[in-house]
Amino acid sequence: MASQARPGTDAGTPLLTREQAKAIADRVLMLSTAEQTRVNIVSEWSGNTRFADASITTSGGITDTTLTVTVTIGKRRASSSTNVLDDASLKRTIDLAMRLARLSPEDPEIMPELGPQKYSDVNAYVRATADLDPETRAAAIQRAVSASSAAGKPAGSIFSAGFLEASARAIAVATSSGLFAYHRTTSSEFSMTARTPDGTGSGWASSGARDWTAIDPSAIGRIAAQKAVASRNPQAIEPGMYTAVLEPQAVTDLVPLLAGALNARNADEGRSPFSKTGGGNRIGEKVADERVTLYSDPNDPKLLAEPFDNTGLPIARTVWIEKGVLRNLAYTRFWAQKQGKQPTGSPAAGGLALVGGTKSTEELIAGCARGVLVTHFFYIRALDPRTVLQTGLTRDGAFLIENGKITRALKNFRWNESPLLMLNRLEEIGRPELTAAGRVMPALRIRDFNFTSLSDAV
Repeated sequence: MASQARPGTDAGTPLLTREQAKAIADRVLMLSTAEQTRVNIVSEWSGNTRFADASITTSGGITDTTLTVTVTIGKRRASSSTNVLDDASLKRTIDLAMRLARLSPEDPEIMPELGPQKYSDVNAYVRATADLDPETRAAAIQRAVSASSAAGKPAGSIFSAGFLEASARAIAVATSSGLFAYHRTTSSEFSMTARTPDGTGSGWASSGARDWTAIDPSAIGRIAAQKAVASRNPQAIEPGMYTAVLEPQAVTDLVPLLAGALNARNADEGRSPFSKTGGGNRIGEKVADERVTLYSDPNDPKLLAEPFDNTGLPIARTVWIEKGVLRNLAYTRFWAQKQGKQPTGSPAAGGLALVGGTKSTEELIAGCARGVLVTHFFYIRALDPRTVLQTGLTRDGAFLIENGKITRALKNFRWNESPLLMLNRLEEIGRPELTAAGRVMPALRIRDFNFTSLSDAV
């Protein structure tokens, strides 16, 4: 079981080095008698601090190393995991995986484990993030709370709550066919909700990055409080189709949901929005506004994603949609072999960026005659995979835009919308911004966004 660190435990717990990870993997491969064996190792540290009402409520951390053994016997495959790394425990884990494999049904689509591969060198490990200890986290929270209090003075005392988390991971993959891959990464995220004393105003702000120093806690506190003050006493307008200005975080909530829809097999078999009538897929066809380009790239300095997946398959730069045209779909190794294509891995594995514009959110608002500004979305659920239709709620700040200006706070809405279809109703695209580790998204102005009903939630 993972160990729960005591509050006050220092960050920066050493991760497994490349040499240590390889030594453990080699021990497993030596002990295994299966026809094929794969070893996945995750060595990680994470530290988090939660706060409410200007006080820290919890602070803790987790340090753990998890090892998963996947064995293949004929066309049968199974896995078993442990975080106890002595030889006896490793042998028990291997034996369990082998027993499970013998009990498993044959998989007609099973692929052999990969041999040696070439990987790009992605420097995604930032020491400042790995060293984010409880004292540093507490100081950052204090800056956010102070900024929130100052920005909320017109409304009185602002209630603030939030969560700060940092993590560092080393991952390794090894196979009995000679593959070994190793990668280190860090990530950090800080989010904060601010509420006004009368309970009618709620604001929210968030930021995430591989590098903790790229996050400004004071800005997060100030923005959350300003939105809380501005959103007091919201008024209802009739649900319906409105022009929507989605802030970058709201776009981050929706656009990555396209990743699953980019599955090539689903498209080829007629189960996807990228399926062609009569068979095949829509690669080469226009599927979005011509200003839209969506890509994954582990080497992009703003993304810095993992350069391989959990099977050791290298992840390269892939442009999924280029200037509105579908250029690629995601191929597993099996489906790539069947269709005579190159495997790509999952779109989410290489990070995800939407680009195409240069304007700020404020400029998108200024160009809107009448519409709704959305801070972010909440409680999103899938409705229809054929159109990527989703439903959810607006939250922590929805505002009416009239003649290019924000005029009043609005009650929250439930909405039904497809991130793919909305990219075909694009009025304007903003400049891309780093919104979370491995995510770069712009603000968007979308016509006829479908707000279906009102929500009384603040």
